[in-house]
Amino acid sequence: MAILPVITAPDPRLKVKSKPVERADDEIRRLMDDMLETMYEAPGIGLSAVQVGVHKRVIVIDLAKEGEEPQPLKLANPEILWLSGETVTFEEGCLSVPGFYAEVTRPAGIRIRYLDPENEARELAADGLLATVIHHEMDHLDGILFIDHLTALRRNIILRKLAKARRAKPPARVAAPGA
Repeated sequence: MAILPVITAPDPRLKVKSKPVERADDEIRRLMDDMLETMYEAPGIGLSAVQVGVHKRVIVIDLAKEGEEPQPLKLANPEILWLSGETVTFEEGCLSVPGFYAEVTRPAGIRIRYLDPENEARELAADGLLATVIHHEMDHLDGILFIDHLTALRRNIILRKLAKARRAKPPARVAAPGA
């Protein structure tokens, strides 16, 4: 397994819509494992493939708290079957929008269909935080960030701050061959 670099806004790759996978094969299982390792290292509770530069409809989630046994969810081609009419608001953050958080209102419940790592079609009903995280990660697959749910003014302020932080970051040093 490998820790993958997480892309941060305002990188345009985050706005590209992801393509479905043909099947959950060894390559997709390896991607899921690498994504989980990356998410745990960050740390985070959800990660989409687009956030690591892979435009495939793959997400991983684990809501286990520190000290609890990991309970990873690995989903390929998740699709929404049903959304609750009731809503819930959570403060969301994102590994691709580091250091920023905002309250986002989403459906309180969700039912999805997806392929598991063994390429089996599954359905999952979720509510509360799990529903929110699934919806958040599925948004990524369509090029939507949680800040896209905010007012244009607030979103633009966050994006300007992220761009400024990126410009202020010194470039990575690469050793010369033989050094």
